[in-house]
Amino acid sequence: MTTRIGPPGHPSPVRRFIGEQVQARLDADPRMERLPTDLAVVYRCRNYLDAAQCKQLVAMIDADRRPSTLLSDRGDTAFRTSESCDMDRWAPAVRAIDEGIAGLLGIAPENAETMQGQRYAVGQHFRPHHDYFHENESYWPVMKASGGQRTWTAMIYLNDVEEGGATWFPQAGLRVAPQRGLLLAWNNMAADGSPNPATLHEGSAVTEGVKYIVTKWFREAPWVAAG
Repeated sequence: MTTRIGPPGHPSPVRRFIGEQVQARLDADPRMERLPTDLAVVYRCRNYLDAAQCKQLVAMIDADRRPSTLLSDRGDTAFRTSESCDMDRWAPAVRAIDEGIAGLLGIAPENAETMQGQRYAVGQHFRPHHDYFHENESYWPVMKASGGQRTWTAMIYLNDVEEGGATWFPQAGLRVAPQRGLLLAWNNMAADGSPNPATLHEGSAVTEGVKYIVTKWFREAPWVAAG
């Protein structure tokens, strides 16, 4: 996740092609609903996971959570206050969901980062940010070598939240409330394959209850964990 304000990158025919292919696939899928904005390409799928699958992922997150971190040159511990869990992508329950998301979008599983779980307690949040990498940040050479730019994001809410916790796209004018099993997917790139600033989004603070999600980020090339 990145937080820098400024020109984030350049057009790319590879990223443009990925965006066009995934969008065509999701448009043809009757389960997917395109959300009403011209500034970003965002879809949702209700009841993508069932209650048992969500419960199992919640238990995994609770068993191995840690304070969430930021990928940025500027440290700000108040920017992202949730807890995270890197899921074991080869665990049978995780692998089926992990590869299922890749199949839904039509992106090769090897282009995907390890699925990450997140837990937000009351008052915890993730301030407005982009999922794409800013190419003028110091981390970019490492990210470029490990799979390049993030193209699509897929996120699944694992539970209903009593109050708060919505995912808000302030520039695109979208606000999605947590709903158990709901999958949200969006293209982080614009039509020309350049990073789309209108994908700025926020994990709003939970005001009552606890929020659980899993997030999966896809790269423009096969992903290799940076070490």
